[in-house]
Amino acid sequence: MASQEIETLASALARLPGLGPRSARRAVLWLVKRRETALVQLVQALAAVQDTLVECSICGNVDTRDPCGICADPKRDPRQLCVVEDVADLWALDRARMFTGRYHVLGGRLSALEGIRPEDLSIGKLIERVAEGGIDEVVLAMNATLEGQTTAHYIAERLEAFPVRITQLAHGLPVGGELDYLDEGTLAQALRARRPVS
Repeated sequence: MASQEIETLASALARLPGLGPRSARRAVLWLVKRRETALVQLVQALAAVQDTLVECSICGNVDTRDPCGICADPKRDPRQLCVVEDVADLWALDRARMFTGRYHVLGGRLSALEGIRPEDLSIGKLIERVAEGGIDEVVLAMNATLEGQTTAHYIAERLEAFPVRITQLAHGLPVGGELDYLDEGTLAQALRARRPVS
């Protein structure tokens, strides 16, 4: 049996996404064996982030400065705005390095079952950003779920009054996917979004 402090650390790590109790205990053992290097670096990094972590007042991204690195980057195209549900979605899209515009984080998605209404998300702030002008395209990068598509449809309706092009991420077959392993919804969307072979 480990001490209460070690068990508390393992319990805290087990609450992280992707880590269960066994994985957390392995991570704790790994950190204990490397306490002079890895554990000290981890503690310092966590303390630094805890002291400086802020939400960007422009887009809602999480960073250690406000405005965040993306909003402050002069190389970003201010005419393109990509709307995402969560910060994790922003980070995933930005890792792909295909979108060179700016982002807007909603902080969730509309859900009647969970009681999440438009005023619970940063949709009003999105409308304000578009109303200020200077944005030519709004990319709706919602998850391909019923709630995500409902959110995208609601935002598209709210933005109809503005002179912006509204686009949505393509949905359908993943690269390397085999048809017999895909669900019916993905196949149906891929068929609806089919395009000519060039």
